[in-house]
Amino acid sequence: MKSVFGSPGKPSGLLLRTCQCLSASASLVVMASASGFSSATSFCFLIAAMGLEVFWSFGLACLDIHALMLKKDLHNHIFLSLLVVGDWVTGILSLAAACSSAGVMVAFIKDTDICRSQTALSCNTFQISIAFAFVAWFFLAVSSYVMFWLLATI
Repeated sequence: MKSVFGSPGKPSGLLLRTCQCLSASASLVVMASASGFSSATSFCFLIAAMGLEVFWSFGLACLDIHALMLKKDLHNHIFLSLLVVGDWVTGILSLAAACSSAGVMVAFIKDTDICRSQTALSCNTFQISIAFAFVAWFFLAVSSYVMFWLLATI
C-alpha cells in the first residue's frame, strides 16, 4: 500500500494529529478563559466540541507514537473504519460548533452591537477562539479525508 500524508502510524499522521490537538486545545483554553462565554449556548457547545476533539486527537497521537516506536502497521480494515467514523463524527460536531459560534459573533458585532454596549464580554477573545476552532477543524477535515481514502483503497 502506498503511504499517504497523514496515515496512521506515520510521522505525518502524528504531525497532523498534534496540530489538530494543539489547535483544539488553544480554542478550548481561549474560550474558557474569556469572560461571559456562557452568554451564548453556542460558545458552551464550542467548548464541548473542542474538548472532544482534544481527547480524540490526543488519543490518536498517542497511538501514532506507539505505532512509530514499535514499527506497527495500522492499516487494517476494522481500525480504519473506526477512525473514519470517529473523524467524521468529531469533524461534524467541530464544524457545527465553530459555525454556530461564528454566527453568534456576527450577531453580537454586526447586528446588535452587543460587543460595544456590554464591555464585560470578551468579543475579541471569542473571535480568536473561533478562529482556532476553524483551524482545528481544517486539520480534522484533512485527517478525515485521508482516513476515508485509505479505507477505500483497502
